[in-house]
Amino acid sequence: MTIRVLLVDDQVMVREGFTVLLNAQPDIEVVGEAVNGRQAVERGAALRPDVVLMDIRMPELNGIEATRRIVAGDDPPRVLVLTTFDLDEYVYQALRAGASGFLLKDASARQLADGVRVVAAGDALLAPTVTRRLISEFARHGAPLSPPADVRVGELTERETQVLTLIAHGLSNAEIADRLRVAESTIKTHVSRVLVKLGLRDRTQAAIFAYEARLVSPS
Repeated sequence: MTIRVLLVDDQVMVREGFTVLLNAQPDIEVVGEAVNGRQAVERGAALRPDVVLMDIRMPELNGIEATRRIVAGDDPPRVLVLTTFDLDEYVYQALRAGASGFLLKDASARQLADGVRVVAAGDALLAPTVTRRLISEFARHGAPLSPPADVRVGELTERETQVLTLIAHGLSNAEIADRLRVAESTIKTHVSRVLVKLGLRDRTQAAIFAYEARLVSPS
Protein backbone atom coordinates (compact mmCIF):
# COMPACT_ATOMS: atom_id res chain seq x y z
CA MET A 1 0.00 0.00 0.00
CA THR A 2 1.33 3.42 -0.94
CA ILE A 3 1.62 5.96 1.90
CA ARG A 4 0.14 9.29 0.79
CA VAL A 5 1.97 12.34 2.16
CA LEU A 6 1.11 16.04 2.38
CA LEU A 7 4.15 18.33 2.76
CA VAL A 8 3.66 21.54 4.74
CA ASP A 9 6.49 24.08 4.84
CA ASP A 10 6.83 27.73 3.85
CA GLN A 11 10.28 27.14 2.35
CA VAL A 12 10.25 26.09 -1.30
CA MET A 13 13.61 24.33 -1.15
CA VAL A 14 12.51 22.19 1.81
CA ARG A 15 9.32 21.14 0.04
CA GLU A 16 11.07 20.40 -3.23
CA GLY A 17 13.89 18.47 -1.57
CA PHE A 18 11.58 16.33 0.56
CA THR A 19 9.29 15.70 -2.41
CA VAL A 20 12.17 14.31 -4.47
CA LEU A 21 13.42 12.15 -1.61
CA LEU A 22 10.00 10.72 -0.74
CA ASN A 23 8.81 10.14 -4.29
CA ALA A 24 11.96 8.08 -4.85
CA GLN A 25 10.56 5.53 -2.39
CA PRO A 26 8.46 2.71 -3.90
CA ASP A 27 5.85 2.85 -1.12
CA ILE A 28 5.52 6.63 -0.58
CA GLU A 29 3.87 9.31 -2.71
CA VAL A 30 3.70 13.07 -2.09
CA VAL A 31 0.14 13.94 -3.06
CA GLY A 32 0.24 17.65 -2.26
CA GLU A 33 2.02 20.62 -0.69
CA ALA A 34 0.98 23.53 1.52
CA VAL A 35 2.85 26.75 2.32
CA ASN A 36 1.14 27.56 5.64
CA GLY A 37 -1.06 26.02 8.30
CA ARG A 38 -4.32 27.28 6.90
CA GLN A 39 -3.59 25.74 3.53
CA ALA A 40 -2.53 22.54 5.28
CA VAL A 41 -5.91 22.19 6.95
CA GLU A 42 -7.74 22.79 3.66
CA ARG A 43 -5.59 20.44 1.59
CA GLY A 44 -5.54 17.81 4.30
CA ALA A 45 -9.33 17.66 4.18
CA ALA A 46 -9.39 17.60 0.38
CA LEU A 47 -6.54 15.15 -0.30
CA ARG A 48 -7.00 12.80 2.68
CA PRO A 49 -3.29 11.94 3.07
CA ASP A 50 -2.04 9.23 5.42
CA VAL A 51 0.73 11.42 6.85
CA VAL A 52 1.21 15.19 7.05
CA LEU A 53 4.79 16.46 7.33
CA MET A 54 4.21 19.65 9.26
CA ASP A 55 6.53 22.62 9.79
CA ILE A 56 5.89 24.63 12.97
CA ARG A 57 6.82 28.22 12.21
CA MET A 58 4.75 29.42 9.26
CA PRO A 59 2.73 32.52 8.30
CA GLU A 60 -1.06 32.86 8.65
CA LEU A 61 -1.49 29.75 10.80
CA ASN A 62 1.35 27.97 12.59
CA GLY A 63 1.90 24.25 12.59
CA ILE A 64 0.67 23.79 16.15
CA GLU A 65 -2.80 25.15 15.49
CA ALA A 66 -2.91 23.48 12.07
CA THR A 67 -2.10 20.14 13.71
CA ARG A 68 -4.83 20.65 16.30
CA ARG A 69 -7.42 21.31 13.59
CA ILE A 70 -6.30 18.44 11.38
CA VAL A 71 -6.39 15.75 14.08
CA ALA A 72 -9.80 16.98 15.26
CA GLY A 73 -11.36 15.78 12.00
CA ASP A 74 -12.89 12.41 11.23
CA ASP A 75 -10.33 9.65 10.53
CA PRO A 76 -7.47 12.18 10.56
CA PRO A 77 -4.02 11.60 9.08
CA ARG A 78 -0.95 11.21 11.26
CA VAL A 79 1.04 14.40 11.71
CA LEU A 80 4.84 14.27 11.72
CA VAL A 81 6.37 17.56 12.83
CA LEU A 82 9.37 18.98 10.96
CA THR A 83 11.70 20.83 13.29
CA THR A 84 15.22 21.92 14.08
CA PHE A 85 14.35 20.82 17.66
CA ASP A 86 17.39 22.22 19.46
CA LEU A 87 16.23 25.70 18.47
CA ASP A 88 12.52 25.05 18.57
CA GLU A 89 10.82 25.25 21.96
CA TYR A 90 7.41 24.61 20.42
CA VAL A 91 7.84 20.93 19.61
CA TYR A 92 6.19 19.74 22.80
CA GLN A 93 3.20 22.00 22.08
CA ALA A 94 2.80 20.41 18.66
CA LEU A 95 2.84 16.92 20.17
CA ARG A 96 0.24 17.91 22.73
CA ALA A 97 -1.84 19.33 19.89
CA GLY A 98 -1.94 15.86 18.38
CA ALA A 99 1.23 15.25 16.37
CA SER A 100 2.51 11.66 16.37
CA GLY A 101 6.17 12.57 16.48
CA PHE A 102 8.87 14.79 15.07
CA LEU A 103 11.61 14.67 12.49
CA LEU A 104 14.67 16.86 12.25
CA LYS A 105 14.90 18.91 9.05
CA ASP A 106 18.45 17.70 8.47
CA ALA A 107 17.34 14.06 8.49
CA SER A 108 18.81 11.76 5.86
CA ALA A 109 16.67 10.38 3.03
CA ARG A 110 16.48 7.05 4.84
CA GLN A 111 15.47 8.66 8.14
CA LEU A 112 12.83 10.72 6.38
CA ALA A 113 11.30 7.72 4.63
CA ASP A 114 11.50 5.52 7.72
CA GLY A 115 9.91 8.27 9.81
CA VAL A 116 6.95 8.49 7.45
CA ARG A 117 6.54 4.70 7.54
CA VAL A 118 6.73 4.54 11.34
CA VAL A 119 4.09 7.22 11.82
CA ALA A 120 1.84 5.82 9.08
CA ALA A 121 1.92 2.47 10.87
CA GLY A 122 0.59 4.10 14.04
CA ASP A 123 3.79 4.28 16.05
CA ALA A 124 5.30 7.39 17.60
CA LEU A 125 8.56 8.71 16.19
CA LEU A 126 10.39 9.50 19.41
CA ALA A 127 14.01 8.57 20.05
CA PRO A 128 14.64 7.57 23.68
CA THR A 129 17.12 10.35 24.48
CA VAL A 130 14.91 13.01 22.95
CA THR A 131 11.79 11.57 24.57
CA ARG A 132 13.16 12.31 28.04
CA ARG A 133 14.05 15.85 27.08
CA LEU A 134 10.77 16.42 25.34
CA ILE A 135 8.65 15.07 28.18
CA SER A 136 10.60 17.29 30.55
CA GLU A 137 9.10 20.21 28.64
CA PHE A 138 5.64 18.77 29.16
CA ALA A 139 6.35 18.47 32.86
CA ARG A 140 7.40 22.12 33.07
CA HIS A 141 4.84 23.72 30.79
CA GLY A 142 2.04 21.37 29.82
CA ALA A 143 -1.28 20.90 31.58
CA PRO A 144 -1.95 17.27 32.50
CA LEU A 145 -4.17 15.12 30.33
CA SER A 146 -7.54 14.69 32.00
CA PRO A 147 -8.84 12.97 34.01
CA PRO A 148 -5.76 13.04 36.27
CA ALA A 149 -3.11 10.53 35.28
CA ASP A 150 -2.58 9.23 38.81
CA VAL A 151 -6.25 8.20 38.93
CA ARG A 152 -6.42 6.56 35.52
CA VAL A 153 -3.23 4.51 35.89
CA GLY A 154 -5.07 2.33 38.41
CA GLU A 155 -7.13 0.94 35.52
CA LEU A 156 -4.07 -0.86 34.12
CA THR A 157 -2.87 -4.36 34.98
CA GLU A 158 0.68 -4.84 36.25
CA ARG A 159 1.89 -6.00 32.83
CA GLU A 160 0.14 -3.13 31.05
CA THR A 161 1.85 -0.71 33.43
CA GLN A 162 5.21 -2.31 32.60
CA VAL A 163 4.55 -1.91 28.89
CA LEU A 164 3.48 1.72 29.34
CA THR A 165 6.67 2.48 31.25
CA LEU A 166 8.83 0.95 28.52
CA ILE A 167 6.96 2.94 25.86
CA ALA A 168 7.88 6.08 27.78
CA HIS A 169 11.52 5.03 27.63
CA GLY A 170 11.24 5.00 23.85
CA LEU A 171 11.31 1.24 23.27
CA SER A 172 9.64 -0.27 20.20
CA ASN A 173 7.22 -3.21 20.42
CA ALA A 174 10.01 -5.58 19.38
CA GLU A 175 12.35 -4.20 22.06
CA ILE A 176 9.63 -4.42 24.73
CA ALA A 177 8.89 -8.00 23.71
CA ASP A 178 12.57 -8.87 24.02
CA ARG A 179 12.81 -7.15 27.41
CA LEU A 180 9.75 -8.95 28.80
CA ARG A 181 10.49 -12.21 26.96
CA VAL A 182 7.11 -12.50 25.26
CA ALA A 183 5.93 -12.47 21.64
CA GLU A 184 5.76 -9.13 19.84
CA SER A 185 2.10 -9.81 19.02
CA THR A 186 1.42 -9.99 22.76
CA ILE A 187 2.99 -6.57 23.25
CA LYS A 188 0.89 -5.13 20.43
CA THR A 189 -2.19 -6.38 22.25
CA HIS A 190 -1.03 -4.82 25.52
CA VAL A 191 -0.33 -1.50 23.82
CA SER A 192 -3.79 -1.46 22.24
CA ARG A 193 -5.42 -2.18 25.60
CA VAL A 194 -3.39 0.54 27.31
CA LEU A 195 -4.50 3.10 24.74
CA VAL A 196 -8.15 2.08 24.97
CA LYS A 197 -8.23 1.99 28.79
CA LEU A 198 -6.57 5.38 29.13
CA GLY A 199 -8.42 7.01 26.24
CA LEU A 200 -5.18 7.88 24.44
CA ARG A 201 -4.65 8.23 20.70
CA ASP A 202 -1.18 6.75 20.21
CA ARG A 203 2.22 5.94 21.73
CA THR A 204 3.17 9.60 21.91
CA GLN A 205 0.30 10.36 24.24
CA ALA A 206 1.06 7.15 26.13
CA ALA A 207 4.62 8.36 26.76
CA ILE A 208 3.32 11.72 27.95
CA PHE A 209 0.81 10.00 30.22
CA ALA A 210 3.53 7.84 31.79
CA TYR A 211 5.52 10.91 32.80
CA GLU A 212 2.47 12.72 34.10
CA ALA A 213 1.55 9.65 36.16
CA ARG A 214 5.10 9.64 37.61
CA LEU A 215 5.76 6.17 36.20
CA VAL A 216 8.93 7.61 34.65
CA SER A 217 10.92 10.67 35.69
CA PRO A 218 12.43 13.10 33.18
CA SER A 219 16.23 13.19 33.26
